[in-house]
Amino acid sequence: MNSPRLLSAQELNALRQQEPRLIIVDVRLPDDYSRRAIAGAVNNCVFEVTFQKRLEELIPHLQTPICVYGASQTSHEASMAAEKMRRAGYTKVYQLQGCLTAWCEAGLPEQGSQEPLEPLTFPAGHFRLDLTESRVEWLGRNLLNKHSGHLPIQSGYLDIQNETITGGEIVFAMNEITCDDLAGNPYHDVLIAHLRSDDFFDTELFPEARLTLQRASHIPGSAAGTQNLEVKAALTLKGVTHSIQFSAAAGLDAEGRYVAQAALSIDRTRWGVLYGSGRFFSRLAGHLVNDLIEIQVRVVTQPL
Repeated sequence: MNSPRLLSAQELNALRQQEPRLIIVDVRLPDDYSRRAIAGAVNNCVFEVTFQKRLEELIPHLQTPICVYGASQTSHEASMAAEKMRRAGYTKVYQLQGCLTAWCEAGLPEQGSQEPLEPLTFPAGHFRLDLTESRVEWLGRNLLNKHSGHLPIQSGYLDIQNETITGGEIVFAMNEITCDDLAGNPYHDVLIAHLRSDDFFDTELFPEARLTLQRASHIPGSAAGTQNLEVKAALTLKGVTHSIQFSAAAGLDAEGRYVAQAALSIDRTRWGVLYGSGRFFSRLAGHLVNDLIEIQVRVVTQPL
């Protein structure tokens, strides 16, 4: 099948008057559709996993003429929806060139409340972390195997001013480290005891680790959902503090909470965790352990 035919706003307006079977489908978010849409259009948000099922219910006949549109020419939801329709077997799919922006600029009939969408207000102040939503996952490897688990966050906060993280702290409960891939396996407790011992994190002497955030700068040109922050921090582990730098993806969720996620690797030997390191021992055989530990962090502030 070919790509959908592009229609100008004027061509679509003429077609909707000539072809009574034509269905115009707005594939944006329901909130956006309710505020402003093409007159007579129906909504089926292409971002929702039920898009295909609703499409079949809304338009059961594959020969029905359909025109899809999204927000603007630079937003890709309309072309994404048209491709889904093409793959589903619909034979008469059109796409509005310039999408809703072009339709409104042409002064053609609209529907909706016309209420402006209130942007989420970026928080400012001192925000404690939601410990039920914030989490840390770790992954360690040797040449043949890997283990992964969780490291509970004991406490934490972020300081935010002028849409920038100006400081913060995350405290990890090292005594509560878990290994998820060995859950229910007798070796789980063996490994955890190994990690808590002086071979690794020596949690009897150092029950906490601490990540102190110094500053997070916005990466110019980055978009929502990308790595849009460059973070400078200090990690204290086993009583040793070293600076680290990593990128993170951050923004506001639907409830206005500040959320940040990062994936990074640290060289454990910088903090004196030397067990199984090929740089510090001449012969290890099956006791060799990679120096790098991968960490995934998600922090969520408490609701405003």
